[in-house]
Amino acid sequence: MSQNINAAITAVHGWAPETVLSNADLSKMVDTNDEWIRTRTGISERRILDKGVGTSHMVAEVIKGLCASRGIEPTEIDLVIVATVTPDMPFPSTANIASDLAGASNAWGFDLEAACSGFLFAMNTGAQFIKSGAHKRVCVVGGDKMSSIVDYTDRTTCVLFGDAAAGVFLEADTDGLGIQDAILRSDGSGRDYLYMKGGGSVNPATAETVAKKMHYIYQDGKPVFKAAVTSMADVSYEIMERNGLTADDISWLVPHQANMRIIDATARRMGITTEKVMINIEKYGNTTAATIPMCLYEWSKSLSRGENLILSAFGGGFTWGAIWLKWSLEKSSGQLS
Repeated sequence: MSQNINAAITAVHGWAPETVLSNADLSKMVDTNDEWIRTRTGISERRILDKGVGTSHMVAEVIKGLCASRGIEPTEIDLVIVATVTPDMPFPSTANIASDLAGASNAWGFDLEAACSGFLFAMNTGAQFIKSGAHKRVCVVGGDKMSSIVDYTDRTTCVLFGDAAAGVFLEADTDGLGIQDAILRSDGSGRDYLYMKGGGSVNPATAETVAKKMHYIYQDGKPVFKAAVTSMADVSYEIMERNGLTADDISWLVPHQANMRIIDATARRMGITTEKVMINIEKYGNTTAATIPMCLYEWSKSLSRGENLILSAFGGGFTWGAIWLKWSLEKSSGQLS
């Protein structure tokens, strides 16, 4: 009888730049203040990557950190998937560049773009290569240099975003651990509310697109907030309901770190208390595809093997989804037993 194969996390790592952009710093750049930002978003500071340094640098640091944690060489990686909306350039892919920087010379790779839901989309995609037996070790990284597409004269968006990367190794598990279920969704009609219009095939870069600030994030806050609260909360509840899970069964909710009000609404819908919600938005802000794996990295040493985690996100496009997984690392080890 063939064994049921799941894709399980066998290492986790995160990396953020040293430069800190605090709320006080932003108050000197735009008309805002610390209290206004914290009460509306929960953010106190965010990290900023140096100019001239791309997302691939952060991703490469994550790949190297994963290898060190797992005790392997980068040449042993089969596939690298990078979830990002801020690639170094349109092509080659950031995955290819980062693999070269990290020494993952035997891996093939590609970028996946699903905005803030990108890590969930990428992790579920990577899991298929493990479950099918096509690959033994898949590296999934969410990384974004959001400072490269943020307009620091727009106080409604510049307070939200920061730069970081984090990711996981996925490997086969036959003990019932790892990814158990995933619900992933998208709705292109949401494209009018959160986007970056410039730089693509519709509006390639010209003096006019630059002058019109079309290469920056645009967000219509109210419809985005409404859709995020509803979709992220509903899909998190849905994945619990269809798997017969109650709030007592869930050890941790790992939500995308976009806004504390969205996180709180999701937890309430699931019946999860605040003590069981991973929150680090106050020190990183919204790092888009990096938020969920960064939470996993920061909490990894306090997680126990077999614990139920619900990962949940909502992103521009619109995209959203939830993943149920059973944690596969031994507590405080960062390694498989």
